[in-house]
Amino acid sequence: MTMTRTRPIKVLMSKPGLDGHDRGVKVLTLALRDAGFEVIYTGLRQTPESIVKTAIEEDVDVIGISCLTGNHQILSSEIINLLADKGANDIIVILGGIIPEEDIPILKKAGVKAVFGPGSQMADIIKFIRENVRN
Repeated sequence: MTMTRTRPIKVLMSKPGLDGHDRGVKVLTLALRDAGFEVIYTGLRQTPESIVKTAIEEDVDVIGISCLTGNHQILSSEIINLLADKGANDIIVILGGIIPEEDIPILKKAGVKAVFGPGSQMADIIKFIRENVRN
């Protein structure tokens, strides 16, 4: 018997580290809300610990990280490791920002489920989330 979802998909959008550019993450947050997702935006300069704490407290399905500072590997790995430590491996982590192509396989091996760089289409991000969150 297939269970149907009783609540909207819940996404936590965050800007870890010292990155101060938030236009893209704000645009995506609005697009996800328009698509019917429940979205929490934590704001700028979040720590991996605060992101994971909020994700668990808010019972989110997805953490969306926006990173433009070049420290995406370290920050995403910390978030994924903290999720594992807290037994929250079922939360999907996706990443957006200026990510070099050669880093994508490393990020995926570390547990990032998808990487969306400049020019990614909102429809593709929405579709990915819908297709990868468990019902």
